[in-house]
Amino acid sequence: MKVNMHEAKSQLSRLGKLAWEGEEVVIARAGEPWLRLEPYRKRRAKRRLGVLKGKIRIAPDFDETPREVIDSFYDSNVLPDENR
Repeated sequence: MKVNMHEAKSQLSRLGKLAWEGEEVVIARAGEPWLRLEPYRKRRAKRRLGVLKGKIRIAPDFDETPREVIDSFYDSNVLPDENR
């Protein structure tokens, strides 16, 4: 929903309710988008690096894909070859 500044001033409560209900509310100035009205959300706590250090193990062969798995993608019917 795009509204002009004057309408936004006089209908702020209604526009705020619409924003909380998921409606995108854009306030225009001289016909051009100027502001976006969004619900306030608490910021998540900053992530701390190294919290899981020593708790996660990655298998040595993690980056190695077996040949049969690769071949199964090419032989799949999901994206059939047009030339078949």
